[in-house]
Amino acid sequence: MKLFASITSVIAFVTVIATGSPAQAETRLVLQSTTSTQNTGLFDVLLPAYYRWTKYKDVRIDVVAVGTGKAIENARRGDADILLVHDREKEDAFIAEGFGVNRHNLMYNDFIVVGPPADPAKVKAARSAADAFARMAKAGVGFVSRGDESGTHAREKKLWKAAGVDTAELKGYMSVGQAMEAALRIADEKDAYVLSDRATYRTMKDVGMKFITLLYAGDPALYNQYGVMAVNPAKHPKVHYKEAMDFINFVTGPDGQKVIGNFKDKAGNSLFVPNAK
Repeated sequence: MKLFASITSVIAFVTVIATGSPAQAETRLVLQSTTSTQNTGLFDVLLPAYYRWTKYKDVRIDVVAVGTGKAIENARRGDADILLVHDREKEDAFIAEGFGVNRHNLMYNDFIVVGPPADPAKVKAARSAADAFARMAKAGVGFVSRGDESGTHAREKKLWKAAGVDTAELKGYMSVGQAMEAALRIADEKDAYVLSDRATYRTMKDVGMKFITLLYAGDPALYNQYGVMAVNPAKHPKVHYKEAMDFINFVTGPDGQKVIGNFKDKAGNSLFVPNAK
């Protein structure tokens, strides 16, 4: 018994020497987020900056990157502490149902229409985003839809509706049920059009996407706002609400907003514009 106690004491002493403090169990938070934030590498810089900033040195955040619809569905079940998504209608519904609290604008970029350089639908000449979609429908060109109830898919559906187009009648319409990165690759392979967030498109251009190019942007209907919120502990008592709010305070505060603003692609282009108030 004395020998066991001595060994335990030595292990504890070595742990203190190696780490500077007694061993602590990590508090792990789940952050449900969109694929664009993960695919661009934003969390690779944002999370380390948060760990340096926070007083909760035992906290670590596990990112689950899925489409916005799936992220909200997971959070509604309580499989999240923090939600970072980009579909304001679904976000507002999530809060109205009592599942989310303390939502903040975080950052924005925009959606763009990407397609073959030859542009057979003449999207470059479009007068609006709705006109761009109407041109694609009229030309009967291939179009890759994420088809995954993500924020991008939700915006795509609104744009088809604004153009007066029923996608069930489009011969070239491909619903792939994939994330943005995969949808861009498929469009690139098939020489088709696709709606993308600008950040993921720029990141993909850096890693070998060869053909499709940006054809239309700039309509206010393509504005892409990201929001961040905590899961309501009144609905799910097991969430780490205090730590979730600490992370939200960081990303919406001056230090986190600076990290977001300084995050750029290889060409030096900003991928997200911070706009927390």
